[in-house]
Amino acid sequence: MAFALLSILIAAIPVTYCYPTTFQDLEGNGRNRTSIKFLAVGDWGGVPLPPYVTPVQLTTAKEMSRVAEQMGADFVLALGDNFYFRGVDSVDSPRFQETFETVYTAKSLRVPWYVLAGNHDHKGNVKAQIEYTQKSDRWKFPSYYYELNFRIPNTGKTLTIIMLDTVLLCGNSNDFVDEKPGGPLCAAVANRQLTWLQERLARSKADFLLVAGHYPVWSVSEHGPTECLLQSLHPLLIKYNVTAYLCGHDHNLQYIEESGVGYVVSGAGNFLDPDIRHWNHIPKGSLKFFTGQASTLGGFVHAEVTKDKMFVTFFQAKGTSLYRTVLSQREFN
Repeated sequence: MAFALLSILIAAIPVTYCYPTTFQDLEGNGRNRTSIKFLAVGDWGGVPLPPYVTPVQLTTAKEMSRVAEQMGADFVLALGDNFYFRGVDSVDSPRFQETFETVYTAKSLRVPWYVLAGNHDHKGNVKAQIEYTQKSDRWKFPSYYYELNFRIPNTGKTLTIIMLDTVLLCGNSNDFVDEKPGGPLCAAVANRQLTWLQERLARSKADFLLVAGHYPVWSVSEHGPTECLLQSLHPLLIKYNVTAYLCGHDHNLQYIEESGVGYVVSGAGNFLDPDIRHWNHIPKGSLKFFTGQASTLGGFVHAEVTKDKMFVTFFQAKGTSLYRTVLSQREFN
């Protein structure tokens, strides 16, 4: 009875998840600007005991600030597992200060952080993370899943980023026993998000269309491909000519290209994992780049979207770029 009641309550909540389609403002939208630039980092969420951060998080934060200052960053995509190991318990949790506000302090990182939830966040109170949007001048987490729209300055082109909650789609997992997502807690919630996603993808005329979530579609590392996303999300990415899918979950950097879609894994914000146990579980020839070595000290992605190209650069925290790829704007039949 209690589980049935919980399912009904959960099914009722996502009615409020949808976020109205508006164009986000960009700071410094000057006459000479012709691109949008952003950082993408996942699995950056510190630890729950003093000092509440890891050496990897600190070195990655420092390099993020340097790259943002030198190359530019209009915003940051935070790809989940924002607070290890069990999220936060309330909007007043000290973890918001200890693991976020006092770590990413550089002026170049005082830009909007667009946030989505990971499996560790769902072990706590994701609603509290959403509510923190009202308490922070840069934490932007309006709902469990939402859409961001940008005009690329002085080009007439547009960028859309769809932020998903892959835990609501596929269920939670336990990293400590390498558990795969076992299916959504409530099928109605998952189906509602998928329906919303398909509607947004189908109507999108964006020149660059990105989808972001926490779980990977493809990965060669510990967690490997997410079967649930291969079944539900992968066909939509191909059908609607999505430019790229960005995620975390595996604690390394990967770039995989398959069926015209770029798959960016950026999960090296707090821990590093060189595991390649699923090396042969992705399409042959699709892996273009991988690193999870401790010597990199962490990592993240910088992206620049211009009038006709998207440049994606993978950075290691010790101060050098490791790999760069170029994606083209969408073609409409």
